[in-house]
Amino acid sequence: MVTRTDPTTDEMPEILARGPWELDQIITRWRAEHYEPSLEHTEAADAEIAGLRERGSPSHDGLAGRLVDFREGPSGLEIEMQPLRWALRLVATDASSSVAALCVTRSADGRWLAGRRAPWLSSWAGRWALGAGGSVDLGESPAKTLVRELHEEWSVSPERIRGEALIRLPHRLIMFVGQAWLPQGAEVTPDHEHDAHAWWPADIEQWPAEAEESLRRMARWLAE
Repeated sequence: MVTRTDPTTDEMPEILARGPWELDQIITRWRAEHYEPSLEHTEAADAEIAGLRERGSPSHDGLAGRLVDFREGPSGLEIEMQPLRWALRLVATDASSSVAALCVTRSADGRWLAGRRAPWLSSWAGRWALGAGGSVDLGESPAKTLVRELHEEWSVSPERIRGEALIRLPHRLIMFVGQAWLPQGAEVTPDHEHDAHAWWPADIEQWPAEAEESLRRMARWLAE
C-alpha cells in the first residue's frame, strides 16, 4: 500500500488516487482538532463571505473538512480529514485542501445530466456543470457526500454509484469524484441552485456549445 502525506505541495493539478471503488471501499477518519488558518487566510475567507452576501447568496459559513492524508491500496481508499472553516474553500489562491465531492450523473442509457448553476453561487456561477457536488459535511465520508448531494440537488437516488478519483486542483481544492447511474425512467427535479438543466447525449462529441472543454475532458476521462 502506498502512502502519500501532505498532498498540498505541488502547484500543478494532480490525480492523487484513481479508482474505481465501491462506496464501502472508501474509509474516512476524522481528526478531532480543527485546522487553524493564518490571519491572511482568515481575512480572505471573510472577504469572500461578504462578497457572497452582497450578491444575495443564501450561503452561510460553517464547518467542513480538509484532507490531511490518504492511503491507496488494493482494498480501497483511506482518507484522513479534519474540520476547517467552510469559507476557506472560497479563497481563490489557496483553498487549504478543503474537500468537495462531485457526483457526475448519467441516465440508464448513458446520457449526462447537466445543470446551469445559479448566478449567486460561490463556484461556477452561471455556468453549466455535470451532476451534483458540494463540500463534505463535518464527520461525513466523501462517498456519502456523493449520494447526499445528488438527492439534495436533483431529488433522485442512484441505481449504482462508484468513486472514481481523488484530485487536487491548482488552488489546493481537493475533489472526490464519483460517477452515478440512475434507474431506468428516473426523473430529476432541480433545486434552487440550478436555473436550467438538460440531458446531454451519451456521445460527448454531440454535446451542445455550452459544454465547456473542461467538462468534455472530465466526461471523456470517466467514459474510458
